[in-house]
Amino acid sequence: MKAIVDCNSFYAACERLFKPALHGKPVVVLSNNDGCIVSRTDEAKALGIRMAGPFYQNRKEIEENNVAVFSSNYHLYGDISNRVMDTLRILSPSVEIYSVDECFLDLNGIEPSKLYEYSLFLKHTTELWTGIPVSVGIAPTKVLSKVANRLAKKDKIGTRGVMVLQTPEQQMEALMRTEIEDVWGVGPAGSRKLRMFNINTAWDLRNMNEDWVRNNLGGIVGVRLLKELKGMPCIDMKDPLTQKKNIATTRMFGKPVYELRELKEAVATYVTRATEKLRRQKSAARAISVFIVFNNRKINQEYEPTSRSLSFLMPEATYVTHHIIAYAMALVERLYREGDKYIKAGVILSEIVPCGSVQFNLFTEPESAEVQKLMHIMDNINFGIRDDMVKFAVAGTTRNWKMRQEMRSQRFTTRWDELCEVK
Repeated sequence: MKAIVDCNSFYAACERLFKPALHGKPVVVLSNNDGCIVSRTDEAKALGIRMAGPFYQNRKEIEENNVAVFSSNYHLYGDISNRVMDTLRILSPSVEIYSVDECFLDLNGIEPSKLYEYSLFLKHTTELWTGIPVSVGIAPTKVLSKVANRLAKKDKIGTRGVMVLQTPEQQMEALMRTEIEDVWGVGPAGSRKLRMFNINTAWDLRNMNEDWVRNNLGGIVGVRLLKELKGMPCIDMKDPLTQKKNIATTRMFGKPVYELRELKEAVATYVTRATEKLRRQKSAARAISVFIVFNNRKINQEYEPTSRSLSFLMPEATYVTHHIIAYAMALVERLYREGDKYIKAGVILSEIVPCGSVQFNLFTEPESAEVQKLMHIMDNINFGIRDDMVKFAVAGTTRNWKMRQEMRSQRFTTRWDELCEVK
């Protein structure tokens, strides 16, 4: 049996964690640059506030109903997510982290008669140890466990936040209550196509012919989905990925950028973040890609974002920040066009290898001990104090392009100067 544990309204729940006065009240969290609503509590949903709806369109309703609004606080959310996942690793021998707020568990060692009791134990222990409310769905396959979890979240009182789909009858009832759009892996385009064939629920899809699904729903991927809906496991638990194959850092700008200097500052900052992640997993990268997004072309009377990108294969793999910044700056200069209104930029490091497996170039020297020590010292200082206490000058000092977070709460668990004060 497989279980999925999903945090309820995760970002909003993290904001409530250190503000008890917000319990039982509507809370929403906004996306980058305070643009759209990306997390809502049940109270906010009851007011009709839409997920992914632009903040400015919902502002009147939010103000009239005294809804608490927060900018995204990724330092806080990331740390609380680690606490939730660490708790589940203690409670279950096999854990696959699927996203920042949900993970799969392998429950093959639990007796069938104790699955419901165990799911309640998972829920109550996680909530007690972390303060984050969760829902639990258990079924023979990953897809069915996602169905169970969604129904448990929709009826938290009736289900107590947990649902076990053990028998064929339980699975049939759950699938008949699940709209085709809500099936994990179908997607908006797939659901529109399926509805054209009068396939409106998960149960309708489950009863389709395998050949038809193969021809109309993504080949072997669709067949796996069909078998999972029938209770036949086809999507295995995955081992945690300890070494990333690509590392990307990208952000929207807080305001449009027009100058080459500011664009270079942003890209240098993103290279710094990416190389810190690279060194954390004791790796080096040989390839770098830089992309920029600008928004100054009118298409059908509306501005349509357009992007440009360039890549470069470095002479040898490296993890040294200023070496990679030098290559990135050359790419930015080639990408920049005077007069364009830039709204986003990003950096991707690829062809990643372990530090001990770097193939050196005949015409270049290996990184010196002094450079390695410099990177180590910078990482230690910035990890301990944060906020880029030590950085390269090309990354800038004012950073007027930084992402807007005008309503961000304190980073309660990752900053000494922002710890929660109890009076």
